[in-house]
Amino acid sequence: MKPYIELDKTSLPDGNLLALYEQDGELILEYNGLVLMSTNLTWSEQMLADLGCVDLLEGATTRPEHPRVLIGGLGMGFTLKRVLELVGSPATVDVAELMSRVIEWNRTYLVEHNGPLLEDPRTNVILADLFDCLGEGDQYDAILIDIDDTPDALITVDNGKLYTPSFLALLRESLNPGGCLAYWMAIPSPKLEMALKKAGFNFEAHPMAPHEQSEQAIHRIYVARLSSSS
Repeated sequence: MKPYIELDKTSLPDGNLLALYEQDGELILEYNGLVLMSTNLTWSEQMLADLGCVDLLEGATTRPEHPRVLIGGLGMGFTLKRVLELVGSPATVDVAELMSRVIEWNRTYLVEHNGPLLEDPRTNVILADLFDCLGEGDQYDAILIDIDDTPDALITVDNGKLYTPSFLALLRESLNPGGCLAYWMAIPSPKLEMALKKAGFNFEAHPMAPHEQSEQAIHRIYVARLSSSS
């Protein structure tokens, strides 16, 4: 067994611990000692971008002249990397990330896996809670959220507000006509499904494996759009 090497760690505002490890060339992000994500299990994070940005593909007739995408949660950068590959240029991709250390890890340890994503002129990283990035008049063609496992398994207690009627109302106001909202969930989430319905979204739940070769599609990507009557 190759050694498990701690590279860095940081505390969330509520005291929970994030730590970055390296083992045999792969990087692992742990939350309170449990594996949150790793550089060899990225398929569903990439598919969040594929499903959420389907109307923004470079060369597509549906593509706006200048697509604007908001990503909630930088993580290890795999969703951001895929969005940049899909939307082409010109485009703007805002990324809301609560933890400054996670941003720094993407500038340092993760560069060898994803390249200098944060130096891309289309990328705008915002050190802030996603909730605080909405409601200022900015409009997006796609909003992609990958922050918690489910509304019942939050990374930090304060994230509960990301599933409330007030937050979903902010999402509605922040989407351009025809815009797409996509949530990554570790498992099916009836609570999220109910919240989306109450907020006037139509949605599809896409089963998704953590790895392209995985047999079990345990993760879910919820792709939502406003209903025509909303």
